[in-house]
Amino acid sequence: MISGRYIGVMSGTSLDGVDVVLATIDEHMVAQQASLTWPMPIALKEAILAVCQGQQLTLSQFGRLDTRLGILFADAVQALMTREGLRPEDVVAIGCHGQTVWHEPMGDAPHTLQIGDNNHIVARTGVTVVGDFRRRDIALGGQGAPLVPAFHHALLAHPTERRMVLNIGGIANLSLLIPGRAVGGYDTGPGNMLMDAWIWRHQQKPYDQDAQWASEGKVIIPLLQDMLSDPYFSAPAPKSTGREYFNFGWLQSLLTRYPGLSAVDVQATLAELTSVTISEQVLLSGGCDRLLVCGGGSRNPLLMARLAGLLPGTEVSTTDEAGISGDDMEALAFAWLAWRTIAGQPGNLPSVTGASEASVLGAIFPANPRQNRS
Repeated sequence: MISGRYIGVMSGTSLDGVDVVLATIDEHMVAQQASLTWPMPIALKEAILAVCQGQQLTLSQFGRLDTRLGILFADAVQALMTREGLRPEDVVAIGCHGQTVWHEPMGDAPHTLQIGDNNHIVARTGVTVVGDFRRRDIALGGQGAPLVPAFHHALLAHPTERRMVLNIGGIANLSLLIPGRAVGGYDTGPGNMLMDAWIWRHQQKPYDQDAQWASEGKVIIPLLQDMLSDPYFSAPAPKSTGREYFNFGWLQSLLTRYPGLSAVDVQATLAELTSVTISEQVLLSGGCDRLLVCGGGSRNPLLMARLAGLLPGTEVSTTDEAGISGDDMEALAFAWLAWRTIAGQPGNLPSVTGASEASVLGAIFPANPRQNRS
């Protein structure tokens, strides 16, 4: 297998920036060397949000958005390479997840769409790019998500301890690493997404730092119960979701039944929704000895405290305590998936996504040989 330096690029449903990670990867180890978060311009974030919530746009507008994102990803990678003194020939490949703008894995024509033109990343960095990871799994009858459980299993599985890895990004997803069982995993529902949307609407802040605002509010039980009645939460795995489903419109449709609610109480209720839906899925999946949490939500003290309270007997900690930065986990996973693709190895787990078979994932955008010449 082709070992060496790989770069992972992740722009998730939280839209809080572009995470870029450099790692040395071979069949025995994944050693992170550097990372950075590259800011996403507000205008670009708002354009992505509009697409995710179904706003119509012309093909010209869509093409321009695809290009702007590709250039943004390239700028983020170049910033890391410059800071670390890397030349194009020092990096085997870049694994770029792209920005999900629609995810519809069910129906008569299942599909998922991640944009950010990988050709611009190759042209600007001179490094081979692997992208478009999800659509092969969907073509094989899978959900196309989540893909990180394979990475979690490779790095964090334990021979005797029942573990689950929880990523709380815009959407929350679980990886089930239970000894003696096939790896499982699925999206539990909203992570930070609705909380971020609500505080942005009311305070123009990108997120509720340290849950300061949510901690001042009280949970609105009838609203919480209404939210929990959404059929997604009771649907069996495999399942995956995104901003096209759990968006501000979804929240507004519920709030119309409860006029006059305090904004801070809604924020507290959204935090409780995330905590309850995650903990219920942990328990329904058989529970675990240790829940390792990563993603932006792992820095939210209210979510972490509620998960610990709702899961007595389970040790709730961050993946940092297991040696992997919770902030960099997903970008690192896509560096690892790029390594798998370049090596011709499967990247999906049918036991997670429901695909008919394991498969090499993604498309390879090769750099020109002259660009990698010393």
